[in-house]
Amino acid sequence: MLKSGLFTFFTGLLATTAAAEVSTNSLPATVLEPAITNALPRWNWHVQNTDIGQTDLPFPAQYSGPNSLNSHGEFQETVSFDVYAGLRLWPGAEVHADGLMWQGFGLSQTLGAEAFPNGEAFKVGTKVPKGNLARMFLRQTFGFGGEQEDIADDALDLAGKEDISRLTLTVGRFSAKDIFDNNAYANDPRTQFMSWALMANEAWDYPGDALGFTTGVAAEFNQPEWTARYGWFQMPRVSNGMGPDNHYFEAWGMVTELERRFTIGDHPGTIRALAFLNRAHMGSYAEAVQNSEISGEPADIEATREYRLKYGFGLNFDQEICTNVGIFSRLGWSDGRNEAWVFSDVDRSASAGISVKGGFWQRPDDTVALAGALSGISRIHQEFLADGGTGILAGDGALDYGVEKSLETYYACKVWKTIYATLDYQFIADPAFNQARGPVSIFSARVHWEF
Repeated sequence: MLKSGLFTFFTGLLATTAAAEVSTNSLPATVLEPAITNALPRWNWHVQNTDIGQTDLPFPAQYSGPNSLNSHGEFQETVSFDVYAGLRLWPGAEVHADGLMWQGFGLSQTLGAEAFPNGEAFKVGTKVPKGNLARMFLRQTFGFGGEQEDIADDALDLAGKEDISRLTLTVGRFSAKDIFDNNAYANDPRTQFMSWALMANEAWDYPGDALGFTTGVAAEFNQPEWTARYGWFQMPRVSNGMGPDNHYFEAWGMVTELERRFTIGDHPGTIRALAFLNRAHMGSYAEAVQNSEISGEPADIEATREYRLKYGFGLNFDQEICTNVGIFSRLGWSDGRNEAWVFSDVDRSASAGISVKGGFWQRPDDTVALAGALSGISRIHQEFLADGGTGILAGDGALDYGVEKSLETYYACKVWKTIYATLDYQFIADPAFNQARGPVSIFSARVHWEF
């Protein structure tokens, strides 16, 4: 938990660590002599705060169930506050920590829609602020010589230069999304689209606790035009829970990704192909449906749990089409046989959108964007929900199946230096795959600042 001791740690770190703000020479970071390494920034620290207010209007619903979005409409707010600190240990090695404080709730206790409208809303909502050591990891980079690139100072990186040809190892507590399934235009709900369906590939049940973080190790092999990645992570002990499953050889999540970078007419683009394999104490949809047919009771996924596998694939694309204008898309598929465990209930996903910077109207730091997403599930998953089963986000007690369709648009305005204000509108049809409910309109306001 983020108690005063954590802030004391950061304060002591800043007070006792010397920083020399000078640029490095052209030698690879991993072969610099100690005296030269000391010329690099030795430490950094950053802070961010994001406040979101969100309301949905009343909408039609033929019935409601345990995981339904409140059809009468409501207002909720969330607050997040992070203090980041980084320290250079030896050539090529950095350690980073992130103390997270959060407060607030998502609409309907973060239930009732797969394209859930607030990426800052956790299933562990709280009326009073709570804290967590969200990240604490070591990153070691091995350079192989040749051309270098600049690494900008940010919350999880120390400024410097690195060989473009390099191997990077990350071990500790962090988010799988820190490394995998990134996208230039739809990645961060604190500054970009807020919807869960747009901040990540929802068909990837990515390893993490209810806050999105877990312990793991990742390796990245980088070359001038491509990067290959592999990660191994702990899974939570219960579905969308906080505590890790310590049966390390029974419960784990693996992911690989191949990223290819290119330019079209001097405009950068990237395509990423992802594959994942998870193992956790999951239930079987088929067994739960069979048991329900025999007993006449609602489908109970918990009664079928044992260690099972789940696998899937994803495709991720972003492309600048002209100065200030970029487009993006994600596609995802999972086998849909066993219980959704971490992120969402989605087995099939597709999203696409456009992002425009404000240079066209003399507001170069502003952004206006529009995107849509489709979310679906496998046939046996449909039967499970129709028999009264519940998942991470879905479970109305019955199901008139339809692909969930969502739309989001926002305008983010730079207010002053690093302070941004955003107005956001989202529309969701057939929420939680149910044609008997919705559509629903959601209006949001967001303030974000960082340094």
